[in-house]
Amino acid sequence: MTRFTIAAAQYPIAQLESWQAYAAKLETWVAAAAAGGAALAVFPEYGAMELAALDPATMGDLAGSLASVAALGDRVDALHADLAARHGLHILGASIPARIEDRFVNRARLFTPTGKVGVQDKLVMTRFEREEWHVSASAPLRLFETSLGKIGINICYDGEFPLLARAQVEAGMELLLVPSCTDTLHGYWRVRLGAQARALEGQCYAVQAPTVGEAAWSPAVDVNRGAAGVYGPPDTGMPADGVVALGEVDAAQWLFAEIDLAKVAALRATGGVLNARHWAEQPGAGRLPPVEVVDLR
Repeated sequence: MTRFTIAAAQYPIAQLESWQAYAAKLETWVAAAAAGGAALAVFPEYGAMELAALDPATMGDLAGSLASVAALGDRVDALHADLAARHGLHILGASIPARIEDRFVNRARLFTPTGKVGVQDKLVMTRFEREEWHVSASAPLRLFETSLGKIGINICYDGEFPLLARAQVEAGMELLLVPSCTDTLHGYWRVRLGAQARALEGQCYAVQAPTVGEAAWSPAVDVNRGAAGVYGPPDTGMPADGVVALGEVDAAQWLFAEIDLAKVAALRATGGVLNARHWAEQPGAGRLPPVEVVDLR
């Protein structure tokens, strides 16, 4: 399959009253993505932090919210796996804090309809994550072989650093997913411009999916700004500005867009420019980070 529809979430953070409310919300969102014809649904960075509301004793505390949400990780993953199988689509779940020994990392998971799961942790932490929240970086960088194509994930800030996506391109990446969580339009535009630059450099598609809305009860995701976007290189067969689809800023919605990965191969072979091929000609271009290829087919 080279041509398929992506649904990118502009996902509203809610103060949930129960696990059942969370499960019902997620079911509604995934069902809507499937009804729109999506083969891949992309949720944002830290969307799972709304689960902190289930523990009123810790939801207003940064450290406490990390621990309470991470403790629900297995249950959250089981729900996503069931929804992916039931609705017959791939799902990038909203990233969630995961405990590794005595520290927490920011983890995204890619669920397939056949039950396979790929994991990508965030590699470069923002100032808030490292200085206030004490969320840690983790590795390795991965590329996922799926029935849809070769998919990479750069979680929010990771998408602002070109060598990560470039290493994934060298491993064959055709589609980059950039789940994000930003509390200002400055942050949204930093991630968006990074995603668009990665699409240009790698001659591939990039998809941003943000959190939206206000959650004053949470010190972690209290304000959420942004819009979902699907981007490609501004070259033959793509929009002149590279914007395949763009959502309404701060609205709660799915953004649907059809993409065709055959265009990636064509542009890399015969595009008006050959950025992907000519990367190594930059002065200073050197060794890239290693990429672990994971087969989810």
